Amino acid sequence: MKKSVVAIVGRPNVGKSTLFNRLIRRREAIVDDEPGITRDRKSADAEWEGRVFTVVDTGGFIPRGRGTMEKGVTRQVQLAVEEADLVLFVTDATTGITDVDGEVARLLRRRNKPVILAVNKADNPGRETGVAEFIQLGLGEPLAISAEGGIGTGDLLSRIVLVLGPAPNGADEAEAEAVRLAVVGRPNVGKSTFVNSVLGEERLLVTEIPGTTRDAVDVRLSVNGRDLVIVDTAGLRRRTKVAGVEYYSGLRTRRAVEKCDVACVMADAGEGLTQQDLMILGEAIENGKGVLAVINKWDAVQNDVDAVRQIEESVRYKLQGLEYVPVLRISAKTGYNVRSVLTEVWAVALERKKRIGSAVFNRFLEDLGKQFQPPALQGKRVRILYGAQVQTGPPKFTLFSNFPQLIKESYRKFVEKRIREAFGFQGVPLVFSYRKK
Repeated sequence: MKKSVVAIVGRPNVGKSTLFNRLIRRREAIVDDEPGITRDRKSADAEWEGRVFTVVDTGGFIPRGRGTMEKGVTRQVQLAVEEADLVLFVTDATTGITDVDGEVARLLRRRNKPVILAVNKADNPGRETGVAEFIQLGLGEPLAISAEGGIGTGDLLSRIVLVLGPAPNGADEAEAEAVRLAVVGRPNVGKSTFVNSVLGEERLLVTEIPGTTRDAVDVRLSVNGRDLVIVDTAGLRRRTKVAGVEYYSGLRTRRAVEKCDVACVMADAGEGLTQQDLMILGEAIENGKGVLAVINKWDAVQNDVDAVRQIEESVRYKLQGLEYVPVLRISAKTGYNVRSVLTEVWAVALERKKRIGSAVFNRFLEDLGKQFQPPALQGKRVRILYGAQVQTGPPKFTLFSNFPQLIKESYRKFVEKRIREAFGFQGVPLVFSYRKK
């Protein structure tokens, strides 16, 4: 059953992301003095007094914003309010009531939803005395807090739990384990458009401006009874070209890759797989994650036979040694082949958890040894005696040999190739350990 949702709203730079991190008790949202850092809706679970609920961080509300970015952020805030069971309206004690605060208050009163008014940055007696003026917004008694210092946040959580009331039966029970899919790639290759296409709604802000997404954004959905968490991430640039907020965005993206089950590395059909894409793919493989390579914006080239041939030849060439990585061609904008990505994600997630029984695996090794023995070295006959799969997620195999140090890298790659031919493991890196009997 769905958890209750609490949406944090307010104008830019009043401390919404700092409060979000405080409520969920960990640093998930990027916090910076620069206004407008948060652009998409970001959610995470919080718990207080035994009550579990989902907190949603939103971008700064700009009612009269005329730019594409401002309009998009404001639309995201409105969608968050529509989905919320409770709205947490955050204002700033250091500025008093502003015109934008008034407009946000009018919007919330029209929505007729429960609202808690929190006056942030009230971290000294002088500021606390000015909190009472916020009652003029017509949203009930304001609560003085300091998200940065933690002042009043316990009282705020207690009020949230009181307003939400008891949890519906089963709402706080552990949810079925979901597959975590991290959508990663360079800036402006269509990652957020892809997630919106999967969801069938404009959940994430999409513009032509590179770097629109600055934080990793989790979106949960259920497809045919199976739970999936899609993590849209900020575009990864070369490390020598990032600073400030982009540096922290990159850290969040790499953390999303470390926590995911499957990484979808998205590239632009107009450029094919670049060196940066291969670096991102390598990071995911190094972390033992399932991997997909997705070539987006296929609608721009699919009618050009020569362009298609060149892209496919280039992809095959660049993925030499990584032939187990599935390559899909999609158009997130038109929806072409988007659902096939989800099908492949489920398949790769299952392959990553596959376990081969020891008896079956040793029969395979015995047959392999009869047909193709490791080459003799230094006058010694080298043999793989037996082995076992010792781990899943990613699959790890330990192979025992009389002279493991003499097994050449070429033969080790041959063994991996034959294991894949026999047992699959499509889209999954395999880990091997060769040990002496």
